[in-house]
Amino acid sequence: MRSTQNKVIITCAVTGNQTKPEHTPHLPITPEQIADACLGAAEAGAAIVHIHVRHPDNGRPSMELAHYRETVERIRAKNTQLILNLTTGPGGRFVPSEDDPKVAAPGTTLCHPLKRVEHIEVLRPDICTLDLNTMNSGKEVVINTPGNVRKMADVMTRAGVKPEIELFDSGDIALMSDMLADGSLSGPILCSLVLGIKYGFQPGPETILYARDLLPRDAQFTAFGVGRHAFPMAAQSYLAGGHVRVGLEDAIMLDRTTLAPSNAAMVTKARLLIESMGGQIATTEEAREIVGLPTRQAGSPLRAAG
Repeated sequence: MRSTQNKVIITCAVTGNQTKPEHTPHLPITPEQIADACLGAAEAGAAIVHIHVRHPDNGRPSMELAHYRETVERIRAKNTQLILNLTTGPGGRFVPSEDDPKVAAPGTTLCHPLKRVEHIEVLRPDICTLDLNTMNSGKEVVINTPGNVRKMADVMTRAGVKPEIELFDSGDIALMSDMLADGSLSGPILCSLVLGIKYGFQPGPETILYARDLLPRDAQFTAFGVGRHAFPMAAQSYLAGGHVRVGLEDAIMLDRTTLAPSNAAMVTKARLLIESMGGQIATTEEAREIVGLPTRQAGSPLRAAG
């Protein structure tokens, strides 16, 4: 049995793809708002921020390099140490047409895997996510084939960016194991267990323990829940020896009756929760050591290819 972490990393996922502006007025939309949300989360105790971007005019999810670049540059102008984790999740969704299911219907984002990591190759953040799930998602399907995720992993490796492996069910862990075996990934692994997606891992302590015990012994993991499961799973992740993730990507309520006023407020609640159980929150420097990232020099510029 793994013991609880000596130092617990808090990741804040500030905006995501699925939370919509009509769900909460506090959702950051523009690069400036997203950057400010990341900086506020860091001040509250988050060592890592997980970043999606959106179209500033309508709040819809974006994959545009310019939106990522502006967000990252705004953060780095004020905080050179915060660990930046950029998503590569967008670009994997397929909506089948009613008349011909092999034809994509509106809402499909499925694209070439190299397009999904274009911003990683250019901006070279500290971390980026790599989703291993192919699964039902509502009436749609998310597709991440073994071949495509290996192509994405190769770009991450060549860019010197550490992948955070997103695991939605036990089959994803099997794929991760195969990728470790063939060299597509290298350890120690950093990964997340995603709990509460309807057709994936279901939230609960038994699920976390089951999934944790399938991981390599030297893996660093975070188990996080969506919706009303966000804070219960934060506590369970800590108790199982993992780290913690919260944020408006995953949930919009601070409690049953209170809309979260900010990402920082969610980080503050998570911090108090972990500290009340005897945990200590990792600083950014400590988090870098835990996950095997180099220390950034104060004032160091944004890394960029070429």
